[in-house]
Amino acid sequence: MQKRKHSLIESIVNTASGFVISVAIGVVVFPMFGYSFRLGSVSGITVVYTVVSIGRNYLIRRIFNAS
Repeated sequence: MQKRKHSLIESIVNTASGFVISVAIGVVVFPMFGYSFRLGSVSGITVVYTVVSIGRNYLIRRIFNAS
């Protein structure tokens, strides 16, 4: 069984890689749909989703490890 600390670390590493990919995709995709964002705006939006994703991943991992 995985320890809580390891669950959190795994979730953060997994989500951090997703963060980098999401920012890169946002910079390319948003302008394709007519949105003009600066890198700071794209990063800010992605931070909100990243924080939620870390919590979601951690909670789901803890639920499955409790079984």
